[in-house]
Amino acid sequence: MTVADKDDPRFPRHPYGMTGLPVTTVCIGCAPLGDMPDTFTYSVSEARALETLQAVFHSPFNFLDTAASYGDGESERRIGLALKQMGGLPQGVVLGTKADRDLKTGEYTGEQFKRSVERSLRLLGLSRLQLVYVHDPEHITFEAAMAKGGPVEVLLDYKRQGVIEHVGVAGGPIDLMIRFVDTGMFEAVITHNRYTLIDRSAEPLLDLAHRRGLGVSNAAPYGSGILAKGAAAYPRYMYGQASEEQIEQVRRIEAACARHGVPLAAAALQFSLRDPRVDTTIIGISKPERVAETEALAVQPIPDELWGEIEAAVSPA
Repeated sequence: MTVADKDDPRFPRHPYGMTGLPVTTVCIGCAPLGDMPDTFTYSVSEARALETLQAVFHSPFNFLDTAASYGDGESERRIGLALKQMGGLPQGVVLGTKADRDLKTGEYTGEQFKRSVERSLRLLGLSRLQLVYVHDPEHITFEAAMAKGGPVEVLLDYKRQGVIEHVGVAGGPIDLMIRFVDTGMFEAVITHNRYTLIDRSAEPLLDLAHRRGLGVSNAAPYGSGILAKGAAAYPRYMYGQASEEQIEQVRRIEAACARHGVPLAAAALQFSLRDPRVDTTIIGISKPERVAETEALAVQPIPDELWGEIEAAVSPA
């Protein structure tokens, strides 16, 4: 059975904000499948990526997230191979991607976004895209992104043509993301690494996007790994060395989780899942077995007392 055939009450589908796309509360992030060792510190072979995607397509999760920049097209190419094996995008699966700057030249223009979208269509083997985000707009000014003929206008033109069904924005700096959401031009938003057990800086963005009815994705609740593997095993946050303060906070959270017999990763994942402002939580997956592990972490019983201890662990002394 594929994901479309499954009706798992643990992961019911609900509308992704105003897009109306029916999605599960867990979204599979496909950045690691693009083989990005400089970002993730490990490689993923094509064979392993395809095996992982097959596990996803036979799981309860129906939402996948990728981007043109992940492996500079490699993530999309591998997804395209998997879709070809499946005979096309399985019914009931929602696939979102992101239009990007040219990674070699840094060009971030409307013309580059046209090339980005056309390449995504070709690599994925699709004639239309359900959901495309303006990706990492911190690499351009807000004014240039919104200018006539610029990246945003190009994606909205593709939407009018029916090539793209829904347009969103995905990026880092919260103040900048709020400016984009405030335009009213976007149907969905992704924030990453800024709403986790140890970082709540995305709160204003979540409030605004939820109030406006956008589909809201919270990506990287593990902070790129430290909140899944622990401070000693993986002392990195947001793809770089974690600060001493972050490492100490994680140690205190780990101790609290251990007292209650709860895996650190379960607390990190469910912190995002339990927030009513978040429609879906994006989890990067790099191995087939991680799919079933994510299912288990998402439904791991967590006592209410632990949440209070976690808040105490991250509060200033």
